[in-house]
Amino acid sequence: MSTLTLFLAWQEPRSRAWFPVGRLAFDGEIYRFVYTEGARAAQRMQGFQPLPSFPDLERVYESDEFFPLFANRLLPRSQAEYADFVKWLDLPQHQDDPIAVLARSGGRQATDTFEVFPSPEPDESGQYHIHFFAHGLRHLPGAAIDRIHRLQPDQPLLLVHDFQNPADARALMLRTEDCYNIGYCPRYLLDDLFKLIERDPHLLHVAVERVNLPPAPLQLRLLCNLTARWPEGFSPFADEMYQAIA
Repeated sequence: MSTLTLFLAWQEPRSRAWFPVGRLAFDGEIYRFVYTEGARAAQRMQGFQPLPSFPDLERVYESDEFFPLFANRLLPRSQAEYADFVKWLDLPQHQDDPIAVLARSGGRQATDTFEVFPSPEPDESGQYHIHFFAHGLRHLPGAAIDRIHRLQPDQPLLLVHDFQNPADARALMLRTEDCYNIGYCPRYLLDDLFKLIERDPHLLHVAVERVNLPPAPLQLRLLCNLTARWPEGFSPFADEMYQAIA
């Protein structure tokens, strides 16, 4: 199988500054974790400390079992709601292996400031393609949440540059064609998306993949899919912050 790659992001709680601090790869046999240059930047600028499970920034960590740090971000299969959880993620049948579940769910927990996200790969038609859950729903008014609940699969969504956003001047808002603001693109996609938009904004498309009604938590309420033409010579997450230290 090809190597699957996930990144680990950290957000400093007070400043809300965001950094990709680690990279997890799985080649079908061995899991490998390395810190990225984003960890050094976060340490220098925001006081980030290495994780207890991975205390050395310059080491390559390897295991034939899923690292507990990441495994603990998954709902155990023994939980009664596991079947609903996998349904909310809209994963293909028999593809609920741990790294696929983590890639889709993001592994966010209420008790910390980390998130996991996948590295995009070209799909079968050679396009940039990635699924993501809309962010920021807890800040939306009730009317926007009601509108989310009425969305239909494949319904197109618009990207709007929210340049006056006090938390992030590069924020990209998700908007329905009838002008409801229904959340935000994840921050980890912004570098790629602005590069793709500069090439040709008309070749980038966002659509509803799935809407999960309550009791699905807000962070898993709206699943979107994004496609764009993959330009020649383009590499996702090419910024230095994503490069491995080791």
